[in-house]
Amino acid sequence: MPANPAASPRRRLLLLSSSRIHGSGYLEYAEAKVRSFLAGTTRILFVPYALFDRDAYAEQARARFEKMGIALDSIHRAKDPRSAILEAPAVFIGGGNTFRLLKNLQELSLLDAIRGRVADGMPYMGSSAGSIVSCPTIRTTNDMPIVAPKSLEALGLVSFQINGHYLDPDPRSTHMGETREVRLLQFHEENEAPVVGLREGAMLRVEGRQVLLEGVASARIFRRGRERLDIAPEAVLNEYLDPEAAG
Repeated sequence: MPANPAASPRRRLLLLSSSRIHGSGYLEYAEAKVRSFLAGTTRILFVPYALFDRDAYAEQARARFEKMGIALDSIHRAKDPRSAILEAPAVFIGGGNTFRLLKNLQELSLLDAIRGRVADGMPYMGSSAGSIVSCPTIRTTNDMPIVAPKSLEALGLVSFQINGHYLDPDPRSTHMGETREVRLLQFHEENEAPVVGLREGAMLRVEGRQVLLEGVASARIFRRGRERLDIAPEAVLNEYLDPEAAG
């Protein structure tokens, strides 16, 4: 395992808040960004461990990537999942339940393999839960812990945290539970790492040291003890994240 995969100058990540936005099909809104990120890649390894029906999930992903001229193999069909990671030209980890996803990655001993490949320059694409596991931990997921992983420690491909599907408080709502903003402020009562709240349709593209906000929606950045910031797409986020997170 690299000492700090988040600091690798060769890392290439595309981290989507969600695989869909309202009125759009699976990865449809993100297709141009995916094509750009995976330019020259003809095959990708899909990781469907966040959902229960892995066959159906893999077929959905395969249909979308084949439309982009990219063949897709699913790791759940591999005889040796670790070898599949080590040989993959690129990896896409799909969304679903983050706890289930991390538990499977841990039990199959895939975390170090993915870290090493990303540090060496393998393109990594994640959506929703697949983006959350790129963080140091999964403490900022929205998901219910339907299973118990060994720990909450994740891949650490970036040094900040991500909250996917970020929702702004609705002033018309009569719901008395915590808003997403309140929950993330509670995270900072106990933790230091900045959090990027990605609204649906937002994504992060990480190329070496640069962290760029892309997509069709903005992001809200949370930093412990500081005011929240709303950032529009096409902004470089390095100045808002700590030096390690910026690469």
